[in-house]
Amino acid sequence: MRLNVIGSSPAWPNPGSAHSGYMLEADGSRVLLDCGPGVLGRLRETAMWPEVDAIAITHFHLDHWGDLVPWVWGTFYLASNGPVAKPALWVQPGGGAFLTALGERLGFPDMFERTFHLSEYEPDVPFQIGKLAVTATRVPHYKLETYAFRVQSNGAVLAYSGDSAPSRELVEAARDADLFVCEATLLRGELDGEPRGHLSLDEAVEAFEASGAKRLLVTHRPRELPTPDEYELAYDGLELEV
Repeated sequence: MRLNVIGSSPAWPNPGSAHSGYMLEADGSRVLLDCGPGVLGRLRETAMWPEVDAIAITHFHLDHWGDLVPWVWGTFYLASNGPVAKPALWVQPGGGAFLTALGERLGFPDMFERTFHLSEYEPDVPFQIGKLAVTATRVPHYKLETYAFRVQSNGAVLAYSGDSAPSRELVEAARDADLFVCEATLLRGELDGEPRGHLSLDEAVEAFEASGAKRLLVTHRPRELPTPDEYELAYDGLELEV
């Protein structure tokens, strides 16, 4: 399984960086975990239009899904020149209704269904994308329904925090993973809201150590905050074997 970091910014973009987007490939299957603003443009740097089997969204904060909207418009206009690939789109329970309501405001109620094969995942029930099995685990993130992902293929396991406050659920989602891609948005936990929504770097490290995961990749980290050299920091374009 191979990871390509397409975008790694927090809710406000780091200079020159896209928001959240992580491409996983295994045996010819490709799944994009989250699709925040800037991700589509990054993908188009190497292809006229991205060819992915599926996109899976952790939650509906804009920095994790916003480029689904230009993906729709691009698909509409490109379709006039011939067929455009229609990837699967996996969203949380109730996510289909959310996208329909958004489509009613933006142009077409069924705009996302026209562009994607839309499905809703169930918490803690794996769904299959080619050779990749993805399990969504609900984690705390303010009052918004939010999930972490655990992806397995060929005996390898990648865990992706999405956005999460410190929690037992996040630790379990990353249990014994080969790679834990974990957000670390905060300088200190007390700077966050109530209820909590994000992790500090210290809290991300604590979750990593408690999970027994083998490798930590820190992401969603603002450029304004220090990240000591001892920690591996995600950046756009980073590629790793899992």
